[in-house]
Amino acid sequence: MGSRPWLILAAVALARIGFGYQYQTVASLGPELMHLFQFDYATLGTLIGAFMFFGAFLALPLGLLGRRFGDRLVLGAGLLLMVVGPLISTFSDGPAGIGLGRGLAGIGAVAMIVLQNKIIADWFTGHQLMWALSVSSAAYPVGVGLAQLVLPPLTHSYGWQAGFLSDSVPMAVSLVLFLVSYRASPHAVAQPRTFSLPSARECLLLAIAGLIWTAYTAGYSSYLNYVPSLMAVRGEGLVLTGVVLTIATWGNVPATMLGAGLATRLGAFRIFLFSTCALVVGIGGAAVLDWPVTFAVIIGIVGSLHPGVIMAVGTLSARPENRAVGMGLFYSMYYAGGAVVPALCGRAADIYGSPEGALLAASVISVLALPMFLLHRRMAAHETMLARA
Repeated sequence: MGSRPWLILAAVALARIGFGYQYQTVASLGPELMHLFQFDYATLGTLIGAFMFFGAFLALPLGLLGRRFGDRLVLGAGLLLMVVGPLISTFSDGPAGIGLGRGLAGIGAVAMIVLQNKIIADWFTGHQLMWALSVSSAAYPVGVGLAQLVLPPLTHSYGWQAGFLSDSVPMAVSLVLFLVSYRASPHAVAQPRTFSLPSARECLLLAIAGLIWTAYTAGYSSYLNYVPSLMAVRGEGLVLTGVVLTIATWGNVPATMLGAGLATRLGAFRIFLFSTCALVVGIGGAAVLDWPVTFAVIIGIVGSLHPGVIMAVGTLSARPENRAVGMGLFYSMYYAGGAVVPALCGRAADIYGSPEGALLAASVISVLALPMFLLHRRMAAHETMLARA
């Protein structure tokens, strides 16, 4: 197989970087957009959530379409939409147009997200599967960190439209690399070309696993979305804000890779439990104490060991022939939460009177991952599941 699996993984990882960059764009430009268009935190949260809104309805249908028409066509079309969507936001004249462009890009992101794990599982097995899934998961915060570093100076020099225009760049590169490198894996299990669903037990496991991922990502993303506004309210400078977000995002990359290795040695549950508790403490602590760097370390490193564990558990909740559809169900949960939680956290900030309310709400949401993981673990032996991979 040579270098092909690694080129495909690179294309998927670059798409995930672009996904994080696009998702974070509105949050990074939040203070400027709120001042320019005179809207509140709830509207800001709605614009952030617009990127995720359609996923709640389209993740499962796109998984079915992926099984019917193939990974290359559906994922390639998704990447194309992620190129076009930001262009609509760029040439809009207000929140409605920005939301429309983000919604269109979000539809493309659904196709990419739903099929990426299935494609990775087709090409990688054993310990390489956990590692490859961790690479994909770790790529997202890289994009978030790049957005925070690149967008403020870019928009300061060229205007907010330039920020949205830059969203298209990594997706265009990823689209070309994917189309050039992708072939179906010779080891992939043949998928039925029908629109049937996985078994009832698989669907239940996938739904629970999707809620685990939702609780993790919703809490983590809400921290990234609202901490720039929180630090601005507290009078912190842009340099310190950039440092905090860099630690919280790019620290996630080595932490996720380390967590994948530790999970194989110490057990998936121990790593999940330890890291989830750290994430909850970090987000809640950032809301009540003005120690931004300390809590960024807790969130970005200690609280970021377990994404690979969650993704492996979710991916392996369905049989290989059902993974395209199964990940559609998994991500239906994720997108539903991703569309609603930013607005809820924004509403909490409005009620509380400052962005601290958003972080407190995000901390509570993050706690929910624990009981759901325990339920999933009770229904499926994770250690056996991961060993068989």
